[in-house]
Amino acid sequence: MGVIRLARVYDPRGDGDEPAFLVERLWPRGIRRDALNLTEWLPEVGPSSELRKWFDHRPGRWAEFQRRYVAELDEHPERWRPLSEAAGAGDITLLYSSRDVEHNNAVVLRDFLMRSA
Repeated sequence: MGVIRLARVYDPRGDGDEPAFLVERLWPRGIRRDALNLTEWLPEVGPSSELRKWFDHRPGRWAEFQRRYVAELDEHPERWRPLSEAAGAGDITLLYSSRDVEHNNAVVLRDFLMRSA
């Protein structure tokens, strides 16, 4: 398994030779589609709209958000399998839009992928 990096879509990134995947259900505000150095957008791998709205980026709900999101991932391996395969072939980057770098779906997804390897 390669290294799974996380990066905010709003922060500058290097040239990024490794594959980069947007793991958000919604396209990030203010980002042109042609401006994002992206391998693929996987909206279905992001948390469900209901879960995303419930979490509302509230750190007090973090533990329960993680539990619910992992349950969603467990139910739909076809959504995250392309990421697992890409990480098996080398380093990848998961792109997200949240301002909170510690409490977002990409953090949960990275940890999930590392455990699933």
